[in-house]
Amino acid sequence: MTDEHDWRQAYRHPVAWDSTYPPLALPALFDASAARFADRPAIDFLGRRYRYDELADGVRRVATGLAALGYGKGDRVGLFLPNVPHYIAAYYGALRLGATVVNFSPLYSVDELCHQVEDSGTRVLFTISAAALLPNALKVLEKSGLERLVVGSVAGALPPAKSLLYRLFKRAETARRPADPRVIAFSRLIANDGALPAESIDAERDVALIQYTGGTTGVPKGAMLTHANVAANARQVAQLDPHPEETDRILGVLPLFHVFANTCVMNRTIVTGGEIVMLPRFDAAQALATITRTKPTSLPGVPTMYQALLDHPMVGQTDFTSLRLCISGGAPLNAELKARWEAATHSTLIEGYGLSESSGVLTTNPYEGGQKAGTIGQPLPATRIRLVDKEDPTRSAPAGEAGEIVALGPQVMAGYWNRPDADDTTFALDAAGRRWLRTGDVGTIDADGFIAIVDRLKDMISVGGFKVFPSQIEAVLYHHPAVREALVIGLPDTYRGEVPRAYVTLNEGADIEGAALAAWLNPQLGKHERVDRVMVREAMPKTMIGKLSRKDLIAEINAEIASPPITPA
Repeated sequence: MTDEHDWRQAYRHPVAWDSTYPPLALPALFDASAARFADRPAIDFLGRRYRYDELADGVRRVATGLAALGYGKGDRVGLFLPNVPHYIAAYYGALRLGATVVNFSPLYSVDELCHQVEDSGTRVLFTISAAALLPNALKVLEKSGLERLVVGSVAGALPPAKSLLYRLFKRAETARRPADPRVIAFSRLIANDGALPAESIDAERDVALIQYTGGTTGVPKGAMLTHANVAANARQVAQLDPHPEETDRILGVLPLFHVFANTCVMNRTIVTGGEIVMLPRFDAAQALATITRTKPTSLPGVPTMYQALLDHPMVGQTDFTSLRLCISGGAPLNAELKARWEAATHSTLIEGYGLSESSGVLTTNPYEGGQKAGTIGQPLPATRIRLVDKEDPTRSAPAGEAGEIVALGPQVMAGYWNRPDADDTTFALDAAGRRWLRTGDVGTIDADGFIAIVDRLKDMISVGGFKVFPSQIEAVLYHHPAVREALVIGLPDTYRGEVPRAYVTLNEGADIEGAALAAWLNPQLGKHERVDRVMVREAMPKTMIGKLSRKDLIAEINAEIASPPITPA
């Protein structure tokens, strides 16, 4: 492992690595920005703009309304929302009350929602009157211990003309709020004076956010992120911008219920007094049109999102001149995609890295100069990264070898909700008794402190006793001009234990068979890495934020193996 003091001499972020982040409650962070930037625009939602003072008034009214319903400090308040202004008001309103926010993905099934409501003890859930959301929320209300729903209206958050059009032409996308005393309108909740004072909060002990995640062991658990964790990460990320004096307008198309967007779109933008150009969901045409209309300076996203924007016919007519920086996370960024995006937009696309358990971000490449392609960059300020032995996390990785990445910093979670038993596998203790977060990712660290991820521990394929990293095979596949997306998984093999198999989608207009791709690929690999087949697919399974899902692909393939197709007689 490279000594920390060696690479600190090559630290390339614009803020000192040994910066400190005193514990801060999120309502205090929000109030400071709302007071300082009261007249600035905070949100642009499809053309309707909200100033910071207007947003602050909504936050206070949400807190006061929840208190009037009997909710208070320590209660869990769920957000089952897309990117709408209600999200930010409900998020900071619940925190102002001293409650804990629980994020629920709009992509969850009713059973998944019920499980997480019960596990977290969520008492009240915010949603909107969308046909894709409200019916499921109502089912959860009936099947779980949930007490109330607060239902907002998308039309009410739009500019007047768009609001009328929405009501006239999108009725099929709207669900009727039932006459049930347990279901109240968002407008009714905030019909108050907002006079409730902010609750006293212990930033280091009080949990601000329960973020459900597969975790480092693949079992869904709720990461407990304290106020100090989330506030530190927001400030760490905000300080990475070498030009804080310039206009900060961020395109918020990543879902706010995901920790990446929660930190990199919402919280860090509020720290800077910037504007969030909010889109309810990712649609390539809408995103490109919004870039031209609003002139954002930054666009966080995942690789598949950048790919979709580049592939859209409107990309050539889009005005990218305002765009300075794009931040890629959630999945590895291949060099070809980075080069294409930067050539098309003349903006910088950098790669960063983090987990739900780290409030969102642990490392990133510098925004200007000194980036290293194929790496996730250097640690954020006040963040320590080291490598431990893949088999024994109590020992450092052997010098010059890859090891499991572990992290220590103010943004690292307190632990998993209701799962103290998971600490032994989640944290690695050092000689000083400090708890390092085990990421489950295998990587290397170079002399300048830049980290490269080799693979996930649980994704490694064992071929005749040799360890094969799928990402290394995928990296070769991405060099083929026909390959758009690639995933490699291990399949059972009677002789070698497992054998790698590749699955790809092709770029538009490409015409090549899997056998030809395998013939091109295998000579470039070690003998133990060679795939038995390359399978061409129409589409790949993706997660809720649009990154390729190896786990779902494995589940699909296992289901196919268990239920082979019936051959007609």
